[in-house]
Amino acid sequence: MTIRPDSSAPTQVGRYALLTRLGEGGMGIVHLAQGPDGQRVALKVLRPQVVGDQEARNRLAREVGSLTRVRSPWVAEMLDADPWAEVPYVVTRYVPGFSLHDHVAAEGPIAGRDLHWLAGCLAEGLAAVHGAGVLHRDVKPGNVLMEGRTPILIDFGLARVADDVRLTQTGWLLGTPGYLAPEILYGDEATPAADVHAWAATVAYAASGRPPYGRGPAMAVMDRTRRGQHDLTGIESPLADVLAAALDPDPLERPLLEELLAWLRPLSTRPELPPVPPPGALFAAPAPVDDDYTLPLALAAQAGPAVAPGPLTPPTVPEPAAPGTRALPTEVAPPPPPPGPLAPLPPPPPAAAMARLEEQFDQGYDPDRPFAPPSRPPLAERIRRWAAIGLGAVAVGAGFAAAPWVATTVVVLAVWLLRAGSLAASAVASRRTVRGVKWYDGLRWLATSPWHLVRAVTGTAVLVAWSAGLGLAAGLLGYALQLDVPSTLMACGATLGVALWSGPGSSRFRSPIGRVLDPVCRRPVPWLLTCAVLLAVAGGLGALVAGSGVSWMPWSSGPFGL
Repeated sequence: MTIRPDSSAPTQVGRYALLTRLGEGGMGIVHLAQGPDGQRVALKVLRPQVVGDQEARNRLAREVGSLTRVRSPWVAEMLDADPWAEVPYVVTRYVPGFSLHDHVAAEGPIAGRDLHWLAGCLAEGLAAVHGAGVLHRDVKPGNVLMEGRTPILIDFGLARVADDVRLTQTGWLLGTPGYLAPEILYGDEATPAADVHAWAATVAYAASGRPPYGRGPAMAVMDRTRRGQHDLTGIESPLADVLAAALDPDPLERPLLEELLAWLRPLSTRPELPPVPPPGALFAAPAPVDDDYTLPLALAAQAGPAVAPGPLTPPTVPEPAAPGTRALPTEVAPPPPPPGPLAPLPPPPPAAAMARLEEQFDQGYDPDRPFAPPSRPPLAERIRRWAAIGLGAVAVGAGFAAAPWVATTVVVLAVWLLRAGSLAASAVASRRTVRGVKWYDGLRWLATSPWHLVRAVTGTAVLVAWSAGLGLAAGLLGYALQLDVPSTLMACGATLGVALWSGPGSSRFRSPIGRVLDPVCRRPVPWLLTCAVLLAVAGGLGALVAGSGVSWMPWSSGPFGL
C-alpha cells in the first residue's frame, strides 16, 4: 500500500490506484479505483476490527471463495480480493449511480413498469446469489445502486464476515432495523427466507418512498418488525399482496424466491433507461447512508467515468459454473416495441422443491404456476383453528390442575424438543437448496441434533420464562378472586399455553404443530375428531382432580403449604 508523503491517505492498494473516496461505514472505506487494465472498480478497504487476526482472515478468504462464484448483471460481482494484504481489501464491479435510497429521495417513489422491473431485477440478483450458496444478509435501499433504471445489488455476503466476528462496538449493528427479518431479531440464523423479507421491504420502500416499518428509534422499528406491523399504503394490488406475503413474520409462511420470480417475470419489462449523469455530477458530496445503523457500507453516490450519454447496458458475464446457479439475462438493449419480459430461468432443481416440502408443509412448487399471494384462510377455517388452539390450552390447564410439577416438566421438554427439531429441519432444508438431496441427509440430521438441542436452549428459556410470567399473573388474579387451588392452577396453565403459542420466538414451536393442525382444521370432520380428543383429555384430567385432588408429585405438598 502506497501512502502520500503529505497525507496518511493511501494512493495505491495492491494493483489498484485510488482515484477518490466514495464513502465509509462499519465494514470499511470505499474508494473509486483503477486497475492495471484501466478498468474502474469499487475498492473497499476493510477495517482492522473486521479482519484483525489470522482466524478472521482465513474466514474472509473462505467467504471470498464463495462470493466470487456469483455472476449476474444485477449484482456488482466481486472481481478481486486480498485477505492477506497488510490492509485487506475487496474489489467489486463499479456501478455509476445513486443508491436506491437517494434515488427515491431525489425523484420520488417508483411506479408502474419501472417498479416491476426493479422488483424483478432484484429478485433475479438474489437468485444468482443464492444459487452460489451465499446469502446476501443485508438487502436494503442503501445496498442497491441504480444504474439508470436498473437496480444492482452490492455488498452481498459480506455481512456474514461482520456477523462472524460479532461486532459489538458502540453504534454498530449487524444489519439495518426495518430490513432485518423478525427471526434474525429473535437470534435465529439467517435463511433464504430472511433475504426474501428484506427484498420485500426494499421494494416497498421503492414503491412508497418510506420504510415499510416506519421511522423512529431503532427499538421501536424492530418491535414493529417483530409484530409484522408493516405499512403498504399506496402500493397497488396485486404487488401489495405479494409484498405482504413476503413480509410475513413467520419465515415458513413466506413465498419462496422461485415463486416470486414466476409471478414477476411476466410483469418485468425493460423500461427505457435515461442517460448516464454527466461526469462530476455525482462528486458533490458523499451520499448519506439510509440509516445510522447501516452495516455493511453502502456504495452510495459513486462517480461515473466519462462516457457519452445513452442507454446503459449491463456487462456481459460468463455462464456461472456453480451448481444450481440459474442463467440470468446478460444484456439490456434499448426497449423494443413492445418490450420483452425478463428471460425465464429454468425450473428450479429438486432441492428447491424439497426445501418447499420441508418449509411449506405439503405444498409443492410448480414453476409453471404463476405465484398467487397466499390468501387469508376462510373465516370458518380460522375459527376452527383458534377453537382447537383454545381447547389445547384448556387441556394444558387441566394438566396443571392435576399435577403442576409434572405438567411443567412435560411442557418445557415439549417446547425444547419442538424448537430443536424445527432448527434441525431448517438446517437440512437450507443445505438442500444449495447441494441438492443427499442420501445421508437423515444421518446428518441425527448427527447434528445434539447441537440443535443446545441451540434451542436459549430460545426455549426465553419463551418459557415469558409465558410463565403471564401464567403467574393469571394465577395471582385467581388468588385475588379467591378461586380454589385447582381453578387457579388451571387458569395458570391455560394462560401459559396461549402465551407459548404467541410469545417471542414461538414460530419454531408453532411450525411443527402447525404441520399437523393446519390440514386438520381445513375440514370439519378431522377437526371435530381432534376437538373431541382434546376435550376427552381435559375431561379426564378434570375428573382425576375432582376425585383425588391436586397431585404435587414428586413432592408431598405444594408451595406455601397448598
